[in-house]
Order: sequence, then structure tokens, then C-alpha cells
Amino acid sequence: MRVLVTFASKHGSTHEIAEAIATALRAEDFTVDLKDAADVKAVAGYYDAVIFGSAIYAGNWLPAAKQLAEQQHAALAALPVWLFSSGPIGAENPQPHDDPALLAAPLGEINVRDHHVFVGKLDIGELGFAERLISKALRAPEGDFRNWGDVRTWARGIAAELQSQAVRPVPNTGK
Repeated sequence: MRVLVTFASKHGSTHEIAEAIATALRAEDFTVDLKDAADVKAVAGYYDAVIFGSAIYAGNWLPAAKQLAEQQHAALAALPVWLFSSGPIGAENPQPHDDPALLAAPLGEINVRDHHVFVGKLDIGELGFAERLISKALRAPEGDFRNWGDVRTWARGIAAELQSQAVRPVPNTGK
């Protein structure tokens, strides 16, 4: 079974989450393509399932993720789709509390199997001047708050669900 794990990442944290998801799926014997959302040209005919994620900025998915959702809407509607978002930060009570339904708005009526919001990472040194100012004004805590066990557990749950389904295989086109 061929699975696309695609992501939109601004500073690399969401990309690293997508890599961990892809690694967990490969360990369960799935063929996985890991691609930046901006690099996905086609979904239909290539994949049996899609895991699609984006970093959250100002309460929204990144533009590349929104564009992929619009461009590949029909193909995504025909496949099992899982979503993940990365962005809230903090150890005890990660902020902000984003509504997964609002974050997934670009997908419209696509039947999403699950949408998991993962806690993110903030490295002030990676931010531009304006982002640093905003982070300081919001008193955003710096650090890596990602829970890798949570990421792997979620990915293994997707693998188990896919393995238990009779999903029609997609012909291998050499991609």
C-alpha cells in the first residue's frame, strides 16, 4: 500500500513530525512518499491514503497546505485522509488552543479520518525579526515541546486502521 505523507513547514518542525510519521509507517511495511506540500503535483492514481499536515501560524495552516488542499480536492475526497497540525507550544498547557475543525477548513467536505494537533517547537534563533517580536510580545515559551511518543502512536494507529481495511491498491506507475 502506497501512502503519501505531505506537509507544509515554515522552520522545519512540522517536517520533522512528518518524517517521524513516515518512519513509523515504513516500519509497518507501507511504501511511503514524504513530500513537501508545494512539491505534490498529483495524488490520484499514485496513493492509497494520504496523511497531510501543516504548521499553524496565526491560527491557520500555511499557504502551501491550503493550495494543495484546493488543487487536489477531488483526489483527496476519494482517499482515506488523516490530518495533523503542529503549532501550540508550552509544556503544561500548550497555547494557543486551536480548533482542528477550523484548521482543516481548506479541506472542505473531505471525509477526514482524524485530525491530530501536535505540540510544536519554538527556537527564537530560527525566527525572522517580526516573528521574534511577536513571540516576545506574546511571551511564547522557547523550547521543543513535541511528544515523539504521541507522534509514533498516532502513526501506528493509522497503520493499524489501513491494515484492517480492504483498500483498493493503486497501480505502481514507477513514481
